[in-house]
Amino acid sequence: MGKTIKFFIILFLSIIIACMTAWASLAIFYSNLAEETTRTNIAIAYAACTIAAFLFIKKRAWTLIGYLIVFCLIVAWWLNIKPSNDRNWQPDVAVLHYAIIQDNQITIRNIRNLTYRTETDFDAHYYDKTFDLNALDSVDLIAVYWMGDAIAHIMMSFGFQDKDFVAFSIETRKERGEGYSTIKGFFKQYELIYIVGDERDLIRVRTDYRNPQEDVYLYRIRFNRERAQKLFMEYIRQINDMKKKPVWYNTFTTNCTTNIVMHIKTFTQNIHYNWKILLSGYTPQYAYERGALDTRLPFDELKKLSHINPKAHIIGNDPEFSKKIRDGLPKP
Repeated sequence: MGKTIKFFIILFLSIIIACMTAWASLAIFYSNLAEETTRTNIAIAYAACTIAAFLFIKKRAWTLIGYLIVFCLIVAWWLNIKPSNDRNWQPDVAVLHYAIIQDNQITIRNIRNLTYRTETDFDAHYYDKTFDLNALDSVDLIAVYWMGDAIAHIMMSFGFQDKDFVAFSIETRKERGEGYSTIKGFFKQYELIYIVGDERDLIRVRTDYRNPQEDVYLYRIRFNRERAQKLFMEYIRQINDMKKKPVWYNTFTTNCTTNIVMHIKTFTQNIHYNWKILLSGYTPQYAYERGALDTRLPFDELKKLSHINPKAHIIGNDPEFSKKIRDGLPKP
């Protein structure tokens, strides 16, 4: 029995150390220490030295202590890598948004409304607009799919007197020439940005200009004015805070879906993290199950009606795009 327990303890510790070593090696590889070749060599050397130390040094207790000291130093270094608002940004995320708050009048500066020829070829336009918080009368959840049912990009849109709409899209803020990588997203490679945009921009770039085009669903949310106002102001406070203090994106903990849940949880506990939040494609279904969407219809039928790609193609760049895109959508 004693040997069996010892075996499982050693196995457990080995798995833990292997995971720690893998994380540290990737943190070094995806850091900004030096050029890619140097970082690769350092990451490989760290992993190789760890393996060699535990294989060939007989005093395992001292080996473990030494390993933990080195690992803690790597963690301390990694925690001190700070995000920045001062980089050579891609043009679509180069401009930060912020708001001026005067009682119930919220003036949002630099609302994005790019005019596209292709996804990467566009004219950049921004405008300022003042919204009366007391006129807020709708909140919509927008889910965008491009790789199956499990993964979606989630956006929120707020409507004022059913004529003025502004959408928020939580995204990675990429530098020029930088692509997206899920793995890199775990290792402080992207700053976070809350894009405040015109729906003609944030929806049509996905329905009309990306190749392949993405499937966009717009769900009308059961409206509660007090909660809607609180959620809107959470977004406003966040864009103002991030203009002063940038934030890292994280694939798992700080992304388009988890941040929405974080904002909602500041004023209600009627929402919880679960697998339908982590697998963001099922977020609309989770909202439906919580009674936030129109439950008079089966969810599959509601989803079919909420698919707006065909409408977006027809409406195009119409100034009343936001109003027309909602015609016929079930509203709880």
